[in-house]
Amino acid sequence: MIAHSDKDQATPTWKKTYGFHPLTAWADHGAGGNGEPTAIVLRAGSAGSNTAADHVEATRLSLAQLPRHLRRRVLVRADSGGGTHGFPTWLTAPSRRLHYSVGMTVTEDMQAAVLKVPAGSWTPAYDGDGQVRDGAWVADITGLLDLPSWPAGMRVIVRKERPHPGAQLRFTDLDGHRFTAFATDARKGQLADLELRHRQRARCEDQIRCAKDTGLRNLPLKGFARNQLWCEVVALACELLAWTQLLALAGTAARRWEPKRLRLRIFSAAGRLARSGRRLRLRLAERWPWAGEIAAAVTRLQALPSG
Repeated sequence: MIAHSDKDQATPTWKKTYGFHPLTAWADHGAGGNGEPTAIVLRAGSAGSNTAADHVEATRLSLAQLPRHLRRRVLVRADSGGGTHGFPTWLTAPSRRLHYSVGMTVTEDMQAAVLKVPAGSWTPAYDGDGQVRDGAWVADITGLLDLPSWPAGMRVIVRKERPHPGAQLRFTDLDGHRFTAFATDARKGQLADLELRHRQRARCEDQIRCAKDTGLRNLPLKGFARNQLWCEVVALACELLAWTQLLALAGTAARRWEPKRLRLRIFSAAGRLARSGRRLRLRLAERWPWAGEIAAAVTRLQALPSG
């Protein structure tokens, strides 16, 4: 989050910008929906990307938002910032027993292990639709690594793919292919399915973009504590949007709309509330193109139980 003026704890960031480096967590509603924020932890711009204590704090706050009976059925996904010793160890403590799928930085040991994988051990990877993707493969290299300091039962899975035309290879890429890795505690499931499940973590990037369109792009206040409250207000706004779409817009194209389109096509609709026959009625402009959808959404909300 870029700061355009001097604010409390705004510092240079690792992206060579000036501002803040918050950490967010989201509940994923799946491919057919959006998501809702469970934690927005505001941090100084100099905060690290792989600070295990911050990941633990964000996870604690997120779990507190979930119903108690669901807290042991949670899969925690994170990018390579969560691939530290401390974070998976905390997740797998006996008192929590959370499942995880976290990105891993490709180290020299992993590079050496990848070179030892037989050609026949690479399994075709899937695309976002669950279909075989040409030019991408996955393999399990757990048995080729020395992992005594990591949680028991951890598996390391590597993805190999041909880079897109014009893409720049990194130092960790080998033999003209791009490599990424992640760690998981999953004992069952095909490698391609586990790798696809991990990559679906990227849906949180869409939610971050939506949060920026809902007030998280810039912090308006000078004090750090006040800006923390601003983040809570933004989280509340994102919650209202997510549950409006979940309850009132289910089964419609608007279920996947982002805030900008919601504002343009629904929230700016001309209308007024009127009381008639002891009922509260929403009267919309007759020529509004989405009047029918809005009226159907209101009817669906009225049919919900009051609790």
